[in-house]
Amino acid sequence: MTRENTAVAELSVADRYNVIDVDSHVTEPPDLWTSRLPRHWGKSIPHVVTDPATGRERWFIGDTKLAAVASTAFAGWREFPPAHPPTLAEADPAAWNAPDRLVRMDEYGLQTQLLYPNLLGFNAHILLTMEETQLALECVQAYNDFLVDFSSISPHRLVPLMMLPYWDMTATLEEMSRAKDIGHKGIVFGADFSAIGLPGLLDEYWSPLYAQAQDLGLSLNFHIGISARTVEGMRAFQRHVISDKVTFAKESALMMIGNASSIADVTLGGVCERYPELKFVSVESGTSWLPFVLDSLDWQWLNSGGHDAFPDRLLPSEYFRRQIFGSFWFETTMLKQALELFPDNFMFETDFPHPTSLSPGPASYADQPREVLERLSSLDHTLLGNVLHDNAARVYGLD
Repeated sequence: MTRENTAVAELSVADRYNVIDVDSHVTEPPDLWTSRLPRHWGKSIPHVVTDPATGRERWFIGDTKLAAVASTAFAGWREFPPAHPPTLAEADPAAWNAPDRLVRMDEYGLQTQLLYPNLLGFNAHILLTMEETQLALECVQAYNDFLVDFSSISPHRLVPLMMLPYWDMTATLEEMSRAKDIGHKGIVFGADFSAIGLPGLLDEYWSPLYAQAQDLGLSLNFHIGISARTVEGMRAFQRHVISDKVTFAKESALMMIGNASSIADVTLGGVCERYPELKFVSVESGTSWLPFVLDSLDWQWLNSGGHDAFPDRLLPSEYFRRQIFGSFWFETTMLKQALELFPDNFMFETDFPHPTSLSPGPASYADQPREVLERLSSLDHTLLGNVLHDNAARVYGLD
């Protein structure tokens, strides 16, 4: 081994690879929409009200109470989730401030982060209930503009992913093109739109979106929890997880394998067949369970006569290898086997700054990302390059 190769080998995994984190979140600042939307919308604009009794900052749209502003900013917090900072001022500033985010990324050994929403993603259902559809559209556009501004400090390290006004397909297609033109690299997509009254993934309603996303080279990212609950369902979920740690643990764990249904839909239902260049990503959902799901889908497809009925279609696992991707962060038991089975399909994430993120703190079970990455050091060099950088670079069109 040459002196140069020896020096490279002695570097940590984080320093050896330009690590791409394919799932992180930006906690939206309180003035995101009030500073960007026309004042004539009044209280209908998403805004923040501080509860004088508790000092907690909470989002409102009109008189509808939504999530607490810092409810997603758990990184480094002193209490176990679902407890969270009452205000953004008490949260890790990297959750919402771009310069601080870059500092934290350097500390964690991350070259690049893809950026997902919080309020607009997990409360997207509220936009469907707005009487003013134009305001709902402007809320989406303002968020997409904000994320580009947030990323502008370092566009090669902070990568925005767009939200779309899914209730209006014409507006969706227009916003998809606009957002791509200003720098967005992928689409935040819901795993179960039927939960909020929109058609399921196999409905023809989505065909124009699939076709244009394929043409523009934009991936569809099934992020768990996005567009998955109605207003009432979200409130019920929040009541349960806040009051019961058993429910919090159960719901958090099982939610991560919820994307199995979406993967089954697009592989069995002909979507991957019709759009062979379109990429789908299962986000914040782990990887080790996927080999079994794919074995099961293949077996059931053959056992039910699906191949005889549709002889031109591939097996679900073959579509998966061709155009579907997954992400991992904390799992250990079967991770090595999963990565070796699908070296071109899996990618690394941190989920910063959510409860399950790799964000060590006084009340966190998580290890620092550098430590998690170092545990992968025994993997083959090419495999490491794939899962830490190359696969993500290919999916999102990154350098």
